Amino acid sequence: MYFLLWILAMPIFSDSTKDEGRNLALYGKATQSDLVKNPWAAEGHASNAIDGNRDTDFYHGSCTATEEEENPWWRLDLLDVYVVTSMTITNRKDCCSERLDGAEIHIGKSLHNNGNNNPLAARISSIPAGRSLTLKWKKGIPGRVNVALKSRATQSSLYGNGFAFNAVDGNKDGVYGHGSCTHTQQEINPWWRLDLLKKHKVFTVVITNTLDSIPERLNGAEIRIGSSLDNNGNNNPRCAVISSIAAGFSSTFDCEGIEERYVNVVIPGRKEYLTLCEVEVYASPLD
Repeated sequence: MYFLLWILAMPIFSDSTKDEGRNLALYGKATQSDLVKNPWAAEGHASNAIDGNRDTDFYHGSCTATEEEENPWWRLDLLDVYVVTSMTITNRKDCCSERLDGAEIHIGKSLHNNGNNNPLAARISSIPAGRSLTLKWKKGIPGRVNVALKSRATQSSLYGNGFAFNAVDGNKDGVYGHGSCTHTQQEINPWWRLDLLKKHKVFTVVITNTLDSIPERLNGAEIRIGSSLDNNGNNNPRCAVISSIAAGFSSTFDCEGIEERYVNVVIPGRKEYLTLCEVEVYASPLD
């Protein structure tokens, strides 16, 4: 997981089930887009923002600074996946505190565009000179890890080569004949289930529909998440109902951090085929 923002001094507080309330920034690795001074000077280094020292005088050697440039950034690698619940940012006191106005905080797992393209978590309007601002997220911000890729899939039946594991192969190709979609027989209440292998805090589920194998069959399907295998997991609590997903497209469903093990997709109450071309589950492990 990485953090990106334009910053002069930045302690970060985060938690997971292992590290509630712990300042994980102290154990991470920081980098930034540029360095305002020569590398042998103490001032301006990215690591200064996570040294545990909130001294707000730049020349005391505990603040970061980049050169003046377009889209300057600072990034922290936490070295593992965590659910971020809060962050505290300390601004410079001796000069130029307004430079931080409008800075954005992005949290995610991608390094594309130096992490700039990760989801936007917050925007800083301003922080007074020498003061700290704490941002909190009640539900937590996940590191957006698709745990489905390392999980086990099964389904109610098999039609042709539409194996259950095709939905967790990392390939969103919606053409059934290309071999990356699931397919059950036509049956009452067809279902597909993913075993995450242990309990996770599940934030979102992303479903990709078929492009050419009658995509409207998925209309009315339910996403159910729980830890019971009663009725093959189809009695677990419902996260969402899929009203429709356009042919070949993906839709994201918010499951609000439910803490469970199994993810089911089931078409209830009618005789139907179930086809899924990818299922992504973004979650964090509980242990």
